[in-house]
Amino acid sequence: MIVRWGLGALEELAGDAPLVVASPRWRGLGLAAAARWEEVPSARVDEAAALAGGRVVAVGGGSAIDLGKAVSARAGVPLVSVPTTYAGAEWTPYYGIRDPDRHAVGGGAGARLHAVVYEPELTLGLPREVTVGTAMNALAHCAEALYATGHNEEADEHALAGARLIGEWLPRVVEEPQDLEARTALLRGACHAGQALGGSMLALAHAMAQAVGGRYGLPHGTLNGICLPPALRFNEQLVPEAVARFRAALGRDLTQLAALGGPTRLRDLGVPEQDLPELAAAAAGRSGNRANPRPATPAEIEALLRSVF
Repeated sequence: MIVRWGLGALEELAGDAPLVVASPRWRGLGLAAAARWEEVPSARVDEAAALAGGRVVAVGGGSAIDLGKAVSARAGVPLVSVPTTYAGAEWTPYYGIRDPDRHAVGGGAGARLHAVVYEPELTLGLPREVTVGTAMNALAHCAEALYATGHNEEADEHALAGARLIGEWLPRVVEEPQDLEARTALLRGACHAGQALGGSMLALAHAMAQAVGGRYGLPHGTLNGICLPPALRFNEQLVPEAVARFRAALGRDLTQLAALGGPTRLRDLGVPEQDLPELAAAAAGRSGNRANPRPATPAEIEALLRSVF
């Protein structure tokens, strides 16, 4: 996949008059478009795909890029992603479909990934909660790439590089959110995390975060910040060396990093305690859990969820 830094590369990569998938806040980028789709997220993928001509350009966070991937797959056209958060969705052909209330209503694969354009200036206005949450999502990509089924040396290198950069620069971004140097370094960490994800797979922490977030429409990044620490403790018993490499590269306490952005307990997000068994069963059946070094049972996942309730 083509990777470029700076919006100057976007016009060439986007081709002639693409379909632009982006919320209204990104109208000011000035990108020539044949059509625009501004309902993000959206379950009306067929309607959006009908507007796609030569290429799709998705600008925004995970919701916009997932929608762009769904449109790309449905219309059979290449996708150029311009991520404005640290989530890393631009690196995989898989996508989730959410309605405007952010509830999961489906998903799929088959996006035709063509290019990514990173522009750190687009992250300068990112709120603290989204900054930290999507960075925690990137850290989950780093951690899980080191031990998920399909992990490999190249993905490991990206995972460790991403963890180092995020661990070093996320606190500085929280302290100085308009610091472009810090934002650039954090985005480079997220790029490495995305490449680790693209070269490996997801595992238990994502399975838990997806099960909870999809049901209640909660932020995926925040949930990764909550679910990754117990998932790491579980996997520390199975692959201690891989978890130790991640912790050493990160160089900081994971829960303390997550707390920079907000809640670190499920109860603080309004998750009902009585739903935990059902959520655990749903997480156990997800592909991320199946790709864990050993899939966790529903009972084990319930215990992990209760530990962060």
